[in-house]
Parts: sequence; structure tokens; C-alpha cells
Amino acid sequence: MLSAILDKGLTTPQAIWVSDIKETRRQHLEQGYGVATMSNNRLVAEKSEVVVLAIKPQNLAEVMAEIKLKPTQLVLSIITGARINTLCLGLNHSSVVRVMPNTPAQIGEGISVWTATAEVTEQQKGWATSILSAMGKQVYVDDEKYIDMATAVSGSAPAYFFLFVESLVEAAVHIGLPREMAQELVLPTLLGSGHLIQKSGKSPAELQGMVTTPGGVTAEALLRLEKGGFTGLVIEAVIAAHEKAKRLGN
Repeated sequence: MLSAILDKGLTTPQAIWVSDIKETRRQHLEQGYGVATMSNNRLVAEKSEVVVLAIKPQNLAEVMAEIKLKPTQLVLSIITGARINTLCLGLNHSSVVRVMPNTPAQIGEGISVWTATAEVTEQQKGWATSILSAMGKQVYVDDEKYIDMATAVSGSAPAYFFLFVESLVEAAVHIGLPREMAQELVLPTLLGSGHLIQKSGKSPAELQGMVTTPGGVTAEALLRLEKGGFTGLVIEAVIAAHEKAKRLGN
């Protein structure tokens, strides 16, 4: 988030304060981004118009107890599973935005799904939109239930993709391709296929049909994937992630 906000010129390093319990992390942020850091959550929160909560769920209760907010401040939470009601009650604050970003946000290619309480003003929604747009695309939803669903899909999917890339490289090596060549072939193929879906105007099923000749090589591979339950496993994985995200909020 820091790199995206600063790269897009939304603010300056001098206007950002970061709190972290680890000294090594604070030094990294100071040296890497030129922002001010400290280990006191309350002092950092007091200085900011927008307070970003980017902590582990198990640390939330402790951090909320430390923070005292003014009604005019906006809280933007990227904590997995943390419900808006939990945040409002724990912070004694009503202007809250809940966001599920994903890791490609690090390079401005992410997508964030977010929602807001009724007390969030149009100006504050504009702030949230600007911050999230700096990290990539952003999608606003009016029902919080979609945040946990997005967690299981866009939030976790980069890990699914990385696993598929790794598996495809290993498969290529297994049939005899040198690892360096396998890596050179796999990633551009998958990225190009994604861009083709975006730009062709055709559905994934239509594009799959264009690649797959009946009785051909691709058809043989797809048949083996389906025999192994590929589609069913993906569905099970997403359902498991969704259920876990919901449990984190209980």
C-alpha cells in the first residue's frame, strides 16, 4: 500500500506515519519509503485522517484497545475476517471501510473489494477509492458478505496461481524440458492467456474450445485433469477458504 500510494503521488512520505512493534520492520519502512515510524499505535492514529489497520486478526483486539479516534477520522481495515461490526464496537467508531486487497497490489496490478458503513462520507469514500485505485482495480459492494467471498477468490487466488505455475514448471521438467526453459515458457503462456480472456471478448469456455481439437493433445490433457477432479478440487478449495474467512470473523 505504501509503495502504491507514494508511486501514484497521492501524498508524500512526510504525511505518513506507521506503527509497528518490530524495530527491524520500522527501519525497513523508514529506509525504503522515507516515512516516519514508531511503536505507539495511539500516537500514529491521532496524527491521521485515514487510519489503515493492516495487522493479523489475532492482534486486533489488543490494537483496538490502544487506539482512540475522532469522529472525523476514517478507518480502513484490510484485516482478513474482521467484521465491520467488530471494528465499530472495538474502536467505538462508526466511519469504517473494510477492504480485501490482494498481493498484486504491490505492483499496482491488484484488485480490491470493499464496503463502507453508512457513516462514511462521500469525501471519505473518495479517499478510499483513490488509495485502492493506486493499487490496481477496486470494486465497491454494498453487502459485507461479499468481502469474505472475495477473500476466497481474489484475495487467495494469487496463491492458487503460484501453485499452478510451480506445478506446470515441474511437469515440464518431468517430461524433459530444462528447468530454465520450462520457466521461460510457462509464465508468459499463462499471462498471455489471461490477457487473451480480457481482450478477445470470448468466454474462457469458448477460448478453451478453440485450443482443443477433438482427440488431440490438449483434449487428452484436459481429460486427465477432469479425471483427477481438477474443477471439483478448485471449487472445494474456494469453499474451504470462504468458510475459513467466515470463521475468522466469529
